[in-house]
Amino acid sequence: MIAKLRDAKEQLSELVRRAAEGEEIVITVRGQPMARLTSATPGYHQGRSHESWVAEMTATAKSLQIGAPQTTPQSAWDDLRSDRC
Repeated sequence: MIAKLRDAKEQLSELVRRAAEGEEIVITVRGQPMARLTSATPGYHQGRSHESWVAEMTATAKSLQIGAPQTTPQSAWDDLRSDRC
């Protein structure tokens, strides 16, 4: 698709959606091609099911777990308070 800059400004959300779906958008200024809007991750979203997305997010979350939160020793709190005086 080719879009004039003025039109692209008015329809940016729609153009981004179309680019994310795989369409290439060429933006022109005075009839000359100046920019190209494409998907940041070509084909990444196409054909993905909700279940595969949930599985990917669950696996990522599990890989980032580092255990139970640790308590802060009282001495650390005391040091922080002494800095405010």
